[in-house]
Amino acid sequence: MVWIPAGRFQMGSDHHYPEEAPAHQVDVSGFWIDRAPVTNGQFLKFVKATGHVTLAELPADPSAYPEAQPTLLAASSIVFVPPARAISLNDHYAWWQYIAGADWRHPEGRGSSIKGREHHPVVHISHGDALAYAFWAGKQLPSEAQWERAARGGLEATEFAWGSELHPAGRMLANTFQGDFPHHNTLLDGWERTSPVGSFPANGYGLFDMIGNVWEWTDDWYQHHGSRVQGPKAVGSCCSPENPRGATQEASIDPSSQHGLLPRKVVKGGSFLCAPSHCRRYRPAARMAQGIDTSTCHLGFRCVVPSVSGDVVASAMRC
Repeated sequence: MVWIPAGRFQMGSDHHYPEEAPAHQVDVSGFWIDRAPVTNGQFLKFVKATGHVTLAELPADPSAYPEAQPTLLAASSIVFVPPARAISLNDHYAWWQYIAGADWRHPEGRGSSIKGREHHPVVHISHGDALAYAFWAGKQLPSEAQWERAARGGLEATEFAWGSELHPAGRMLANTFQGDFPHHNTLLDGWERTSPVGSFPANGYGLFDMIGNVWEWTDDWYQHHGSRVQGPKAVGSCCSPENPRGATQEASIDPSSQHGLLPRKVVKGGSFLCAPSHCRRYRPAARMAQGIDTSTCHLGFRCVVPSVSGDVVASAMRC
């Protein structure tokens, strides 16, 4: 794990997607954070030790989804399936499919496996699965503020985790999508889907894959920045809020969203599917809402440990 010192930073952005605004100063206490996302190999150790079965490996409860087609209630997860030709970007269902048998062991569905991908980030992980791993490891999931402070790597007011250009001097600094999304990936970064952690340079704090590769769960309930519960001081006040957290579970629900009446958590960092023409969320300030019942082929996590004794940190690092 890597130690992130206490400090103040500018959270959010006023220049991109509306859910990132308003940019505001926050104070965050020091904490430890995993150097990279949890990998398939690490998650396998957890499953062997605990017998944990992930949400994607279980059939859905019909009473929770009374209008769902029976085929969608089978054990399944969401997988990116590129179309054969250029299509409108207005319908994301054109490249996302529920695939029976897709789970962390079978990232693209039955017939696929994680053999040879032991050092890739584990995917098809629900929020509950990430919490279970964190509890077993003696850790926690990060708050959104912790995650964003770590992702910035000590830089202030830069668009990306490494500076002001997406590809400085033509260098690929994160696993994202190059080409014409969603049908043609030129693979300039060398990877079509996930990449082994550490394949791209670390940020200023020595952290890998804070941007791209996979989205990462935080433990904050989702709300727009302007209405979030920001700790002891409100956004826009004269002072910076300390260790801000998301709002309540109930407040995270938006019946008009694709998640319906399901509670939502904040996810951060973007993924191998972020492209300039589609999803410019390969930035520390970027954020999205994700239903807690959902797992996908581009969503993983990493853990944190608050400022605690060296013995506790050493135990967590061994996991």
